[in-house]
Amino acid sequence: MPRIGAMLAWAAVAAAVMLPLGIAAASPLMAWRGPVYIAACLAGVAALGLILVQPLLAGGYLPGLAGVRGRRVHRGVGLALVAAIVLHVGGLWLTSPPDVIDALTFTSPTPFSAWGVVAMWTLFGAALLAVLRRPLRIAPRLWRPAHSALVAVTVAGSVVHALLIEGTMGPLSKTLLCALAVAATLKALRDLRAWSPLLRRRA
Repeated sequence: MPRIGAMLAWAAVAAAVMLPLGIAAASPLMAWRGPVYIAACLAGVAALGLILVQPLLAGGYLPGLAGVRGRRVHRGVGLALVAAIVLHVGGLWLTSPPDVIDALTFTSPTPFSAWGVVAMWTLFGAALLAVLRRPLRIAPRLWRPAHSALVAVTVAGSVVHALLIEGTMGPLSKTLLCALAVAATLKALRDLRAWSPLLRRRA
């Protein structure tokens, strides 16, 4: 039974991540688009899927990836998430530089752009903190709340960004993926007691 439960858990996560990717790849909106644009769009969808996976790894909820092994994979997936965002934004830049400039300068008429840019920068900040944690010897009481706050903003911004876009992702699969990402993030932040160092300091 435990093995069956583990297989079902992995199958559910795989379905939540891969289904939106498959729907986006088969979308009519991809017709007549160039390979760079298609790659950029799919990278954005993949990034949203990785945003779901990250808190599952951090909280040790995935079978076989608890403890040190889970944290190691968490760091690797974090790098993959950053790479997916770079590919997403870079591809859009190559296909339409003015739109990306408007988004980065917060002058775009589309409201989803600002949410995506905020999520991108906070993601980069969270990744940078993770990389610099040991070299700079950042204390856990400072690092954990800062990293968690950046992650929370990243997830919130990414979800709003995705939900506001009427694009290649199916509305139902997109909404489900976003809901799962928010739920997983909130549970991980609660279980890991991300804000406890600040609360203890105040007390």
